Amino acid sequence: MMILAIVLIPALAGLTSFVTRSNYARRTLLIAAAIVHSVFTATMWFWSPDPIMDGWLQLDALGLVFLSVVSCLFLAAAIYAVSYLNREQSGVRPDFEESVLFVNEPEAIFVGCLLLFLSMMSLVTLSHNFGLMWVAVEATTLSSAPLIYFHRHHRSLEATWKYLMICSVGIALALLGTFFLAYAASGNQATEVPLVLGELIANSLSLQIPWLKVAFLFMLVGYGTKMGLATLHSWLPDSHSEAPSVVSALLSGALLNCAFLGILRMTQVLDAAGSGDFARSLLLVFGLLSVIFATVFIIGQLDYKRMLAYSSIEHMGIMAVGVGLGGIGSFGAMLHAVNHSLTKGMMFLVAGNILTRYRTKSTKLITGVLSDLPKSGVLWIAGLFAITGTPPFGLFQSELVIFRAALDSGQILVAVIILIALGIIFVGMSCIVLNMVFGSARTQAGGLIFKESLASVIPPAVLCAGVVVLGVYIPSALYELLLEAAKLLGGR
Repeated sequence: MMILAIVLIPALAGLTSFVTRSNYARRTLLIAAAIVHSVFTATMWFWSPDPIMDGWLQLDALGLVFLSVVSCLFLAAAIYAVSYLNREQSGVRPDFEESVLFVNEPEAIFVGCLLLFLSMMSLVTLSHNFGLMWVAVEATTLSSAPLIYFHRHHRSLEATWKYLMICSVGIALALLGTFFLAYAASGNQATEVPLVLGELIANSLSLQIPWLKVAFLFMLVGYGTKMGLATLHSWLPDSHSEAPSVVSALLSGALLNCAFLGILRMTQVLDAAGSGDFARSLLLVFGLLSVIFATVFIIGQLDYKRMLAYSSIEHMGIMAVGVGLGGIGSFGAMLHAVNHSLTKGMMFLVAGNILTRYRTKSTKLITGVLSDLPKSGVLWIAGLFAITGTPPFGLFQSELVIFRAALDSGQILVAVIILIALGIIFVGMSCIVLNMVFGSARTQAGGLIFKESLASVIPPAVLCAGVVVLGVYIPSALYELLLEAAKLLGGR
């Protein structure tokens, strides 16, 4: 029943928030649901729940990795959201640059959709039926779209429609892939194999390989659109830039992983059927394309939230490369997923503080963050070194493992491309971030006096601390979990 509880509790809390009139009660409900979800997730590290619904819902090591990331990041975002909503209520618009009249979006919709978003992302990590997983991924789109449109600005409206349209096209392709998978599992057989991961792996030798490869291709393109792989990524920079920063943290740090998980589940099936090399070669190509595309667009970026969005494309590409390389690369990809989520969540939350103070996302109009917002300035600098894979932060460790996997497998060109791209990205992001942090403070016309509250600083600070710890020491429980998840992907 714990599996059902971890999905239903945030869903029921979200529905309750729609009808709750008190802002205090609604925010309390948000924090309480996030804490309960985290406690249940932590419990699953020590006690594995039994599968339910004939194996449709169950938790393995791969699902637990991504569920833990979702739960941890959502708890940090929920605490930060209290500070964010307080600023909204007081008339301080942290994510709105222009002084024009706009209509307020009810807080009830914001909190309710946040909780439904958590519920659906949890369902993705627990789904072992490919049809149910498809429904859950589509539900994450529908529950998060109102969050992007929170301020009802014309740019957020455009970003929301682009998000809905492009991701809906992608998810339609993933549905076609699911149909092809069903055909590969049935074909001319007397008995049809259910679309449950365990059943497909157990009966992998009876699957029709050509249709299985077609199914993977459609799912890679479909879920890859939601994951932000190039050249399917065009929705991501707009959505991450225009959404409230607390939402951007969840989109980048949690949602992209859920789409990635859909691809990884299909990779497991191909591995069992003896066609793992086909899946890994495609992941390698799409991963490298994503890293190259992100490198080009990060250089000279004039919007720091879009810069972070393109950075997400880069790191999702690195994860795809890790799985594509196989071996220890799969372990590196799992470790990278954890490190990236914590780092990107931290950076988007800090970006929210900067946006509140300066009321602009333009990198050219912001200087002196370190003197204006000392705590956020320090975290912004730490985030720069973390996200660019600088020691002692965790992303350095995971990128090093993936780089070693490329060398061990003889993929010298892959290693060179990644190394050059990471070097260019380090220089490009450093020029942007350091120019924002240092120098004399520049007050915007109509600027706001923003004091960093504990709720706006502690969540990103804790996430930052987690990335530092993972850079110097991986707890044995986490190491074993990541190793087991990598083995499910054919890694070691």
